[in-house]
Amino acid sequence: MSEQELKARIKQAMKDAMRAKEKERLGVIRLILAEVKRIEVDERIELDDSRLLALMDKMLKQRRDSAKQFDEAQRQDLAEQENFEIGIIQEFLPAALTSDEITALINNAIEQSGAQSIKDMGKLMGILKPQLQGRADIGVVSKQIKDTLNS
Repeated sequence: MSEQELKARIKQAMKDAMRAKEKERLGVIRLILAEVKRIEVDERIELDDSRLLALMDKMLKQRRDSAKQFDEAQRQDLAEQENFEIGIIQEFLPAALTSDEITALINNAIEQSGAQSIKDMGKLMGILKPQLQGRADIGVVSKQIKDTLNS
């Protein structure tokens, strides 16, 4: 992906949603762009695609946490809204990695870093995070790394 390609895709999706009068979809896309704009104004920078992926990853995590809490509180209407937003955000992320691909990346990172125990977790995450950004749930991967290092 070239610089700014992801942001351009999101803006184009916003225009398409406006034309199609998809009010709910448009609202979620505007949420994404508002968060991008907030960061760009606060930090006086132009977000590149890798930073945008990290931002959208964070938005996904927040929505997953909220949906889980709404489910536990039996608020299906709110949980459904969060899940809808998750679906829209995921449209802009790269294809998710399979568990086999994640395992291969973990094993490669362990080999590359020489990690042997849980103390080496930071080194491993430093290697893996750029490769996993927007393509896997970092929390799940973290648990998988711990399981691998403890076995």
